[in-house]
Order: sequence, then C-alpha cells, then structure tokens
Amino acid sequence: MRLDVLDHGYAPGTKLLFAIIRLFSRQPVPDAAKLVFYRPDFYGTRAKAFTHEAMRGPSDWSVGDRELMAAYVSKVNGSAFCVGAHTATAGRAYGDPERVAAVLDDLETAPVAEPLRATLRMLGKLTREGRAGAEDMRDVLAAGVSPQQVKDALAVCAAFSVTDRLADAFGFELLSPEGFEAGAKYLLKRGYQ
Repeated sequence: MRLDVLDHGYAPGTKLLFAIIRLFSRQPVPDAAKLVFYRPDFYGTRAKAFTHEAMRGPSDWSVGDRELMAAYVSKVNGSAFCVGAHTATAGRAYGDPERVAAVLDDLETAPVAEPLRATLRMLGKLTREGRAGAEDMRDVLAAGVSPQQVKDALAVCAAFSVTDRLADAFGFELLSPEGFEAGAKYLLKRGYQ
C-alpha cells in the first residue's frame, strides 16, 4: 500500500531539495530518499547513519562487494526496488554489470571468489530462514573470510533486511533503468548520508 506521505508529507525546505534533485538528475526522487526525509528524527537520520557505516565505512569488503550483498539480500527478500537500485550500484562499482547479474542469476556458478560466495550463501540463508548457526559461520570462516568481514556483511544484511521490508510496505515505485543508474552514480559519489 503506497502511503500519500511519500509524495506530500514534507516541509518546504525538503520539497525544495527534492525539486533541485529532480532538476539536476532529470529523474524522480527515489522513494528510498523520500522515506528517510519523512520524520528524520524517528527513522531517517539513524537509518542513514547505520546504512552509510555498513556500506561505506571501513571494511575489507569493497564497495562493490557490499553493494552486491545488498542486491543479493534484496533478491532473497523479493524487493524489486532494492534489487534494481543495488544491482545498478554494484555493477557500476565493479565496472562489471554482467558479474552482478551472474551472481543474482546463479550464485554457485558466478565468477566470484570463494570468500564472497560463501558470505553471500550465508547471508541468503540468514535472510530466508531468519537465522544462521555456528556451522554456517564456520563455513564462511573456512572460506577465508575474517571475523570482522563477517560482522561487516551482517551489518549490510541488517540494513537491507529493514530497507527491503520498508520498500515493500510503502510500495516503493520502480525507477526506469536511467533512474536506477542516476541513483547508482549518486550512491557511489555520496554514499548513504
């Protein structure tokens, strides 16, 4: 159910910001951005800080890896908006959209290193089943993933498990391919702040 607040529930300053974004990007403001500006004291400010730290904070995972994790978790959650947004961003970050598509099509045959594959496998199980056990963590660590990388991947999973559910609950509208590409450029330049 799409709530009217995504289109009309903003202060004049925020409306002006959205108009400027539309003017310069020549694309509609994505609903994900609209959501964080609606009641920022309740959700947006904290969500932006947490997501930015997970996606752009210090990590041994590259930005492309973390964007791919976001796309993969979103695919498992069935969130079309987030799959589109983070597929575009991961493809642009890697400079290899075909690699991203291959992972989302079939993780087991995709051209990615085993540590990333094992991590995505674990994130997929956690997302589908709502839990991952000690054996799952041992498998990821045995694939060469450090304990800190596991924590970093879990932060990405947490951020996008929440965002995916909000995207579906609020009925985020899908963007055109050009809109997703414009969003990807923005996310790679500015992050999630």
